[in-house]
Amino acid sequence: MTSTRISSASPRVGVVMGSDSDWRVMSDASQVLSEFGIPHEVEVVSAHRTPDKLISYGRGARDRGLRTIIAGAGGAAHLPGMLASVTALPVIGVPVQLATLDGLDSLLSIVQMPAGIPVATVSINGAKNAGLLAARILGASDARIADRVEQYARTLEAQVEEKNRRLKESL
Repeated sequence: MTSTRISSASPRVGVVMGSDSDWRVMSDASQVLSEFGIPHEVEVVSAHRTPDKLISYGRGARDRGLRTIIAGAGGAAHLPGMLASVTALPVIGVPVQLATLDGLDSLLSIVQMPAGIPVATVSINGAKNAGLLAARILGASDARIADRVEQYARTLEAQVEEKNRRLKESL
């Protein structure tokens, strides 16, 4: 898979994964970013099979206009931490659940970064939250995106109220 521009403008978020099989999870991040109108790119970058590509991608991300990177990985899950070690951009790690260990290995690999190399980590298969976190990061300096994040929160609130109303009616 080559770099794919999901949106028409220059990408502001990179959505990367160690294997194309991770797309089943990582597509949720892309969907959220698209819904918020955030230009992003999607790329397969393996920490173990393409280390030179990983270094190049991470070191060049900021100069190419990215403002944050969402990195999904399973198993040893070194991709998010390795990217964080070569860029000043915030990196959001998504532990991808594999057949063994239910994703706990990935979660621990991503969340247990050494001091000085922070990676924001979401739940196992939590790519949707990674997309939302990226939107919040961008929204800190972009009022248009912040407004969309606030509208999304109001929508969630309305959904909960509707569920509450239906529950009470059913009692």
